[in-house]
Amino acid sequence: MSAALPVTVDRTVTLETRLSHFPARRIEIAPQCAIGYREAGAAHADALPLVLLHGIGSGAASWVQQLEALGTTRRVFAWDAPGYGESTPVASASPAASEYASAVEQWLNVLNIERCVLVGHSLGAIIAGSFAASHAERVAGLLLISPAAGYGAASEEVRASKRDSRLAMLAELGPQGLADQRSANMLSPHADDASRDWVRWNMSRIVPHGYAQATHLLANADLASDVTTYTGRITVAVGAEDVITPPSSCERIALAANTRLQIIPRAGHAGYIEASTDYTALIDAFCCASDGQWSKA
Repeated sequence: MSAALPVTVDRTVTLETRLSHFPARRIEIAPQCAIGYREAGAAHADALPLVLLHGIGSGAASWVQQLEALGTTRRVFAWDAPGYGESTPVASASPAASEYASAVEQWLNVLNIERCVLVGHSLGAIIAGSFAASHAERVAGLLLISPAAGYGAASEEVRASKRDSRLAMLAELGPQGLADQRSANMLSPHADDASRDWVRWNMSRIVPHGYAQATHLLANADLASDVTTYTGRITVAVGAEDVITPPSSCERIALAANTRLQIIPRAGHAGYIEASTDYTALIDAFCCASDGQWSKA
């Protein structure tokens, strides 16, 4: 059994204050190209590392509760995707998942991480799936939480409609407006006020250019195809009350991956924020099951 859980936290301390224990870092991965990230568990260099990839309306900071709990037994890295935080955007205006996967590869190379457990949430699942499909030898386990499937297999009309409506919303509302009007959709009715505030805080800090590129990525991607290619350990999980990537949608990804869908009760799309104990336990158990897959050789 892992010693990572439970972790006692003073709930009167704000999430932003707790986040200060995992300061933002920035590392160059190529000339004039950098990735911002947060890190925990530096003392546990002998354990299999865990890498966390956030969704389209979020950032590295959203994983603070997992950094706290899981960093007690292993190194944990949460990135700001290209175009988010201080991370350099990808080059293409309408990028493919492979471009973000390439950024993951370069980032892990610079961090000297040869193999890891890779967790992707929502749009982050698309990036994680693409990386795992093309670099399976570097992934000891792939955990997809509320995965966005992407619209790459849909008609051009559908892809354009989904893309353009989201871009129009960004142009009209801006990051703060998106956070004010859209963040509630990320959570179930059971979420507490602190979780609602935290989702809103993260969403309000998106960078419009990076969000626009990620919107194109969503229109271009086909996660089901990538998980069919990947033959390593894989788990797909979703909140029972997720209205953004509902269980019916995630079931199709699980079927493509030839795995059983795990459904977390009383949780919405950003389940790892509102139901952090359940999701952290899920991630911890998946990491422990993957530890035997790690080889430094």
